[in-house]
Amino acid sequence: MKRYCLALDLINDQNLIGEYEEYHKNIWPEIKKSITDSGILQMEIYRVSNRLFMIMETSDSFSFKLKNESDSSNPLVQKWEKLMWKYQQAIPGTIPGEKWRLMEKIFSI
Repeated sequence: MKRYCLALDLINDQNLIGEYEEYHKNIWPEIKKSITDSGILQMEIYRVSNRLFMIMETSDSFSFKLKNESDSSNPLVQKWEKLMWKYQQAIPGTIPGEKWRLMEKIFSI
C-alpha cells in the first residue's frame, strides 16, 4: 500500500467554500467509481481556512499517470473537474493547469 498527501487552495470566499463542501458530502457516484477503480483505497480531504489537504491510501499498482489518462477520457470526470475549478485555485509554485500538488514528507516517527 502507498500513501500520498496533496495540497490545494480554495478561493477564499466563505460562500464558495460552503458550496464546495456540499458537493463533497455527496460526490457523484461516477466520481467515486473513478477514484476506486484507479486503485485508490481510501481518500480523505481536510480543510483549514482555504487550504485543503488530501490523504490517499492506494494499492501498490496505483499510478498518477494512469489515473490522469483515465480521467481525461471520462466525460463525467471532466465535467466534475471543470465544476470544481469554480472553487479551487492553485497553490504557489503549481504549473498551469495543475490542481492538487503532491507534498513531500519531511518528518515521521
